[in-house]
Amino acid sequence: MGDRNDARHDVRGAMLAAVPSLRAFAISLCGDVDRANDLVQETLMRAWSHLDSFEPGTNMSAWLFTILRNHFRTEYRKRRREVEDADGGYAERLTTPEEQTAHIQFGELRQALMKLSPDQREALILVGASGFSYEEAAKICDCAIGTIKSRVNRARLRLAEILGIENVPEIAPEPDMPAAASGGRKD
Repeated sequence: MGDRNDARHDVRGAMLAAVPSLRAFAISLCGDVDRANDLVQETLMRAWSHLDSFEPGTNMSAWLFTILRNHFRTEYRKRRREVEDADGGYAERLTTPEEQTAHIQFGELRQALMKLSPDQREALILVGASGFSYEEAAKICDCAIGTIKSRVNRARLRLAEILGIENVPEIAPEPDMPAAASGGRKD
């Protein structure tokens, strides 16, 4: 057990003896004394935690310098991808892509649709979203065309109310109007 403690003491002594040289090397790499001190400390912590990978009889200083240099280069590569923003100005100018707004709006629309009566929701989805004509929707729902038109119109007005949309014109698609503009397929 005494040999083991002596060996650890020797390793510790060799590590501490290398600190001034490590510090000078770190300062030459980064040019900042505080950053250099951090590099040396991190190097010593990594070396101590991986002491089992040090080969006794080899150059302790060279091993420590290699750890320091590798750590510095790894951090340098990471920092190259970072943008310095000390005052936060860059972060303030960042914006959220529009798709996120669309996702939120879609969620609000889905919630509003669920507040409609089942008949109105069904009619609106058939005509407005699925593109069926009023006649086709009436056949699917087994009711009159006028009933489907009424349900779609009331559903649109109720959705506008729920979503806070003002000035919604009544739907009265012209026979020649394209499906996309009329909210459904051509009748």
